[in-house]
Amino acid sequence: MAISIFWFKFIIFSFLMLAFIRTGVSQGSYGYVKAIDAKELGLAKEKVTHFHFYVHDTITGTNTTSVRIVQPPSNASATGFGFINVMDDPITERPEVTSKMIGRVQGIYGSTSQTEFGLIMAMNFAFSDGKYNGSTISVLGRNMILSKVRELPVIGGSGVFRFAKGYVQVKTYYLNFKLGNAILEYDIYVLHY
Repeated sequence: MAISIFWFKFIIFSFLMLAFIRTGVSQGSYGYVKAIDAKELGLAKEKVTHFHFYVHDTITGTNTTSVRIVQPPSNASATGFGFINVMDDPITERPEVTSKMIGRVQGIYGSTSQTEFGLIMAMNFAFSDGKYNGSTISVLGRNMILSKVRELPVIGGSGVFRFAKGYVQVKTYYLNFKLGNAILEYDIYVLHY
């Protein structure tokens, strides 16, 4: 008889604990988090936007837009493994630097491969034109710069691009190996509200 009372109390206790846990989680009993409907944030239906533009990364000359902030160690590989640059590059509609500027790409990149020309890139595309003025698209990923087309993930954004996700395709439009200056062709496919 004592065993059956023990099991009866154990089952009742287990049932009550399970009910408490389920109720607490489902009703958001934590003071710092709760589920909300996306409509409360004014979010409409998701849509995909495609951008096509050019970025001018100028390392040398009078109007530099990318500056080396960490030199690679003296025993670094031929890839420049270990260097880090900070950038504030213009974004233009066409490959000519004199074409209409629609924003700037700001961020950092560094050489992360000892055997290939590979970069880690963390950057924000900050738009300054039209309905995207003041909005940003954030990108973080690996850029194997000698590949014809590189793909990097969109990890977020701000303004019009809150909750953004998507991908970027980068092509080298022009590269001066001696000076290090480049014009890059970007296609960004971004899913946002």
